[in-house]
Amino acid sequence: MKNFKNQMQKRLNYLKVVVLLLNFLLCFFLVVTIYIDKDKYSETLKILADTKVEGESAPRGRIYDRNYNLLVDNESLPTILYKKTGKITAKEESELAYHYSKYLQLPYEKITTRNLKEFYVVIKSEEVEQKITEEEREKVKRRILTIDDIYNLKLSRITETELNQLTEEDRKAAYLYFLMNHGYSYQEKIIKENASDEEYSYFSEHEEEMSGFTTSMRWKRKYLYGDTFKLLLGSVGPITKEEKNEYLKNGYALTDIVGHSYIEKQYEEILKGKKAIYKKSSSTSLSKLSDEKRGDDIVLTIDIHLQQKVEEVLKAELLRAKGEANTNLFNRSYVIIQEPETGEVLAMSGMQIIKTGEDYTFLDVSSGILTDPMTPGSVVKGGSMLVGYNTGAVEFGETKLDECIKIKSSPPKCSSHQIGYTDDIRALAESSNVYQFKIAIEVGGGVYRYDQPLKLNDEAFDIYRKTFAELGLGVKTEIDLPIESLGYIGKKKETNLLLNLSIGQYDTYTPIQLSQYITTLASNGKRLKPHLLKEIHQSTTEIEIGQLKEKIEPVILNTVTTKPEYLERIKEGFQAVVSYGTGRGIMGNAPNPAGKTGTSESFIDTNGDGVIDKESVSNAFVGYAPAENPKMTITVTSPDVEDPTTNISFHSYVNRRIAKELSNYYFTN
Repeated sequence: MKNFKNQMQKRLNYLKVVVLLLNFLLCFFLVVTIYIDKDKYSETLKILADTKVEGESAPRGRIYDRNYNLLVDNESLPTILYKKTGKITAKEESELAYHYSKYLQLPYEKITTRNLKEFYVVIKSEEVEQKITEEEREKVKRRILTIDDIYNLKLSRITETELNQLTEEDRKAAYLYFLMNHGYSYQEKIIKENASDEEYSYFSEHEEEMSGFTTSMRWKRKYLYGDTFKLLLGSVGPITKEEKNEYLKNGYALTDIVGHSYIEKQYEEILKGKKAIYKKSSSTSLSKLSDEKRGDDIVLTIDIHLQQKVEEVLKAELLRAKGEANTNLFNRSYVIIQEPETGEVLAMSGMQIIKTGEDYTFLDVSSGILTDPMTPGSVVKGGSMLVGYNTGAVEFGETKLDECIKIKSSPPKCSSHQIGYTDDIRALAESSNVYQFKIAIEVGGGVYRYDQPLKLNDEAFDIYRKTFAELGLGVKTEIDLPIESLGYIGKKKETNLLLNLSIGQYDTYTPIQLSQYITTLASNGKRLKPHLLKEIHQSTTEIEIGQLKEKIEPVILNTVTTKPEYLERIKEGFQAVVSYGTGRGIMGNAPNPAGKTGTSESFIDTNGDGVIDKESVSNAFVGYAPAENPKMTITVTSPDVEDPTTNISFHSYVNRRIAKELSNYYFTN
């Protein structure tokens, strides 16, 4: 027992020593924290207590044309906003709507029956509840019906008589209630843009007592040239549900305004502004740390005055064509003008004409330049002739007889007119189909005999398409816009289809692909990326454009695999086309022009059911000038310009007129 007591005493002594040491350490750390590291921990506490918050979306960068004409600017608008606060109920929101609708001039006539019914459910909740049977409530418990099903039943059972009992005051409140609740719940709702001085003053003065209503000077895009090039400039707006996660990942707030389409979307990272930064202290006060900054400005390759002319000519010629015979299927044309040495797009537009009653209206369909492929016809014969030179299937000056050819079990295949013996230059000038057929037969390793079977190698398709792709046909051009279609590349490899491919009657290409094709030929085989961005400039607080940050250099995607003399020979043929051939005079007074016309058999869906149901004829033209040192290339396409199934032989020259007028304008202005 004595030994046990001694052991216990020792342990207690050890414990006392440990406790003393721990107390000493505790006192030491308290002294260090309170006196020695006081400033350090005070700063840490301050950081934890203060939060940095961002302001609203800053104004976006301006957009200029190549000559520094301002195309898109920002304008500030006094705006009244609403955002749900806390756990506000629908009933409380309806009361707010009744009160504040008295102080707002809104287009109350836009209220829909659905909006009225949704508001009726809120303000007449007890009456509406009676419209649901006990049996239906039981089905909810048994999960046969959902809460949404019950809500829709309530709406469907509100009668027209009941809605007619709503007063004008009720209807105004209903519309404001709709504005307060449409869209996503997390979003701040724009109740009214460009509010009057009286409205803005009232809501600003009473902001503290308003539950969720605020005022702000917001910006919106201002287009200084109206609708000219507006579609491809793109639109801006709130972040969509589909893109929400992507934008959040990149540091955006859900209330930010972003580019939704085309140039605004493509260059979002450049155009977006830098928000103001505020410090929110523990006392909930805000102090500004940095001002908002407008996004950087961009200069486009577009010449806005040339663009205006293009749109003007398209509208005039579309209207003129609709007054001509046999144009019942025709409704649109596309134009692209490029600078061949850089790939810069100087102008691009698509216009559609629509009959509305006795009059015609126009729709900007410029996006079709990127997404509306067409059977191109003979414009591709420059590429086909290059295949012939590359493979040795044809030599400079070689003559072939232009005659109808007949393959067993197939109808005869002819040129538009027989021209007898012709060489390669005249074959391009007068657009001989048969000359290309005979080249294709040799490329495919076949031997032609009249009305006998003909078998060609499948590899010939790859040979043609490889050369076409190097020129820009059948591949994406990589233009700096968010969307671009590839066109149709045929899967079947049959003899007849190879012959069709060689004259542009198989695969389909978009207008921008045809533009890249002619630009590649004009630039001696350099396939350049077409682009709309020319320069990036720092934003400023001044009216003048800011300092240059970046100049966009030409991008060569590939160089055509061929000999320079082959390209020169094709260009010689293209000069013949517009001097004495099928395109004679098509470029008007342009100096020493060159180009190629194309007429193709096409097909169209006339009733919009997704099924091709009618034949048509389409026109295309690609050209450049001057031939020796090209300054511009022009591409004009007019799908479905003629209905070949009628007894009318008239063919509109709308495509030719467009090309001529714009070529004349370019070289005289």
